[in-house]
Amino acid sequence: MRQSPLRFLHITTFYPPYSFGGDAIYVSRLANALARDGHLVDVIHCIDSYEMLSGNREVKPEPSVHPNLNVFGLRSGFGALSPLLTQQTGAPFLKRAQIDKIVQGKSYDVVQFHNISLIGPEILNLAPNADMIKLYMALEYWLVCPTHMLWKFNERLCESPECITCVLKARRPPQIWRYFGTLQRAAAQVDQFIAPSECAARLHAERGFSAPFEYLPLFTEIDEGQDPRQLSRPHVEPYFLFAGRLEKLKGIDTLISAWERNQGADLLIAGDGTEATSLRARAAGNPRIVFLGSVPQARMKALYAHALACIVPSLFWEPFGLVAIEALANRTPVIAHRIGGPAEIVEQSGGGLLYDSGQELVDALEKIASDSSLRENLAERGYAACRELWSREAHLKMYYELIERTAARKFSALGAAQSI
Repeated sequence: MRQSPLRFLHITTFYPPYSFGGDAIYVSRLANALARDGHLVDVIHCIDSYEMLSGNREVKPEPSVHPNLNVFGLRSGFGALSPLLTQQTGAPFLKRAQIDKIVQGKSYDVVQFHNISLIGPEILNLAPNADMIKLYMALEYWLVCPTHMLWKFNERLCESPECITCVLKARRPPQIWRYFGTLQRAAAQVDQFIAPSECAARLHAERGFSAPFEYLPLFTEIDEGQDPRQLSRPHVEPYFLFAGRLEKLKGIDTLISAWERNQGADLLIAGDGTEATSLRARAAGNPRIVFLGSVPQARMKALYAHALACIVPSLFWEPFGLVAIEALANRTPVIAHRIGGPAEIVEQSGGGLLYDSGQELVDALEKIASDSSLRENLAERGYAACRELWSREAHLKMYYELIERTAARKFSALGAAQSI
């Protein structure tokens, strides 16, 4: 743990409650963990972007935050025009004056960028003071993919770039700035790029992003005071759990296919998304598939804890897999498609089973459902690994060490240059 308090600035497009998924959850957890550790933390995010993409969905206010944490939501007064201009130009148009006002007069030790897709690559040039380090956490593939997920034509893994066709099929306008070196010039201002999985680091290199990455897995909060299995059961029958956004690349369709053959436990699906209606229609004739819709975080603990296993059937290279470690933290094994970050988590923890085909998925379901000792063994191994590798304490230790390495490298290099 760091002895002296530092001042952090985190910049991200989405931040709870103005957010959709795991990237924002991680930024919130990190910001709050740093604040609890005695550091001063500012977070800047873009409310305009959330309201544009959510259709102005109403959000519930965030719970009170730590006194060391200040959260600044950007509203331009021009609604969707601000993120649309940023998406096209790469610059924080209609937001820059607010950002400058927030950082004015503050001296930061660490400025960290996360998902900045609708704040723009030019924000990487931000320099509120000289004696700071800049970090970038690649929570998705925006640095090398206009649609962020290396998911081609909304139907398959991207085996080779056809970016203009792909973004048009995704109903997004092409990003002009990607063709004029804007990102490359701005990325040169970052002192260290970070990937949450070895898979994510490798894919960035394979897709031509030359800056070196350090590996820093994400984390979850682990409640050691209460065994979550003592919580009331949320569902009477034995069940498997899927938790996440209902999008094609998440692979929920493969689960519905599996449940056409699997005659055992129920399947609970927690989440919402663009595929919700079509998935519900396809599963309408199967009473063992239950759609829960969006579930508050407070209710997820019991859902994880009483599930036979949590299934992560993603069809794309998930950069990490927060759902997988959430399950392990609640002593629940994981069944994951052998691809991306979730597969790494299962392999590193020994807390689950991997599959490659639909039949292997069905076999894994039957193994877990029929063998309680196997399930218990996987659950305990996964929980022990989660405490060691993906707890808040483990993450902060690695994070502070990364900051120290980056600062030593940067400032020793500056000192050497100045002495020439």
